[in-house]
Amino acid sequence: MKKRILKREFSKRRRTSSGKVFVPSDCDCEQKLLEQASASFNQGYDSGYDEAWIRAMQTVPMMQTVPVMQPVPDKVVHESSDDEYKKGLYDGGEGIVDSILPELEILPGISVRQIIEVGMKHMSSHNYRLLSASEIAGKIKGALKKRSSLSVIRLGDGELLTLAQEVVMSEEEVRKEGHFLSYSGVNLPDLAARDMLAAAIRKADIVGIPKLRLSNFQPLAFSVLKAHHIDYRNLKLTLSTINYALHLEGFIRGILAGYRVLIVGNSAPGLSKVLEDNGVRVTGVVTPVDGIRDIQRVMQEISAAREFDIALVGAGIPAVIIVQRIASELGKVALDFGHLADSLAQGESVL
Repeated sequence: MKKRILKREFSKRRRTSSGKVFVPSDCDCEQKLLEQASASFNQGYDSGYDEAWIRAMQTVPMMQTVPVMQPVPDKVVHESSDDEYKKGLYDGGEGIVDSILPELEILPGISVRQIIEVGMKHMSSHNYRLLSASEIAGKIKGALKKRSSLSVIRLGDGELLTLAQEVVMSEEEVRKEGHFLSYSGVNLPDLAARDMLAAAIRKADIVGIPKLRLSNFQPLAFSVLKAHHIDYRNLKLTLSTINYALHLEGFIRGILAGYRVLIVGNSAPGLSKVLEDNGVRVTGVVTPVDGIRDIQRVMQEISAAREFDIALVGAGIPAVIIVQRIASELGKVALDFGHLADSLAQGESVL
């Protein structure tokens, strides 16, 4: 087992920013990703997602669960985490195969992975390709060159849980799963925030969605899109970690070079200094962003600072709405920069 060093960078759960998991497909930068993420932990609500990511990197299909006490006749048995893990591993793999096979038939010598690989080939016609970092960088550069608008938003579990209110999940379920939402700018219940997010998704040019098939990530993404009558096939989709992908694949500096940059969010002052030290022309800073309720004031400040070509917004859940409005109302390019803003401002990552 690798040491647990993945921390804050992989979920959009601070009101100062937002962010999710990026696994480079064309370059060997896993170690770099781990090192840059190690210092970014918001203790209390990240550990489960981090554990899942680490296990996914090790190709372990299920993460360990906490030992539980289960009553059995005449006694209580304390089941070990190893027993629980084995049970989960079976239920999520071999158990499914057992339930599908006819009663008197078996598949000797065939692993679950082999079965899944064959099944994936048969399902390939249903695959939906996401836009890569290089493609997103090209679209941003193209919009900047043409002086046209472009919005790149990202949906993490915070946004998805907010969107799920009373259409996919009850308020009680959202409160249980989204105990971190207040840190990301939403105080439950907030159906207005839900509807604002849905409207922003419909109008956004590019939407980042989670790759991980954990319950509150990719599966929830498509559930809430369907519940809000948003056809994903009409959206241009990329990874919800596209901010990190652009950074780790070296596109950020090239995107910003020669253009006027506006920075929005609680980490804006620190990020501004880092960018200026690297030769980027920062023409404005809007800070702080105090949750969903603060969006209108923030937009007024942004509108007053019209001397910019591209806006980098690190503002938790409100960033989705702010980014989309910057593009549609002001005709500018805007990128949901997420917790990458904090990482660069604090020196955890280097531009």
